[in-house]
Amino acid sequence: MNVLYILVPLALALALCGVAAFRWAVRDGQFDDVETPALRVLLDDDSDPPPRSGGDSLSPNSDA
Repeated sequence: MNVLYILVPLALALALCGVAAFRWAVRDGQFDDVETPALRVLLDDDSDPPPRSGGDSLSPNSDA
């Protein structure tokens, strides 16, 4: 029963830290746009990838 004197304030302090972190994230704008980052993965890049150097002997197009 004596352990409750330690666990209850510890649980309340942990809950208070969680609420404070959530309020900080909301105030900082972390939840302003939750859909665009998920859809950004599906969009194609407009730029071409950089050209590869021709010295790679393990490339599948090389005649060895």
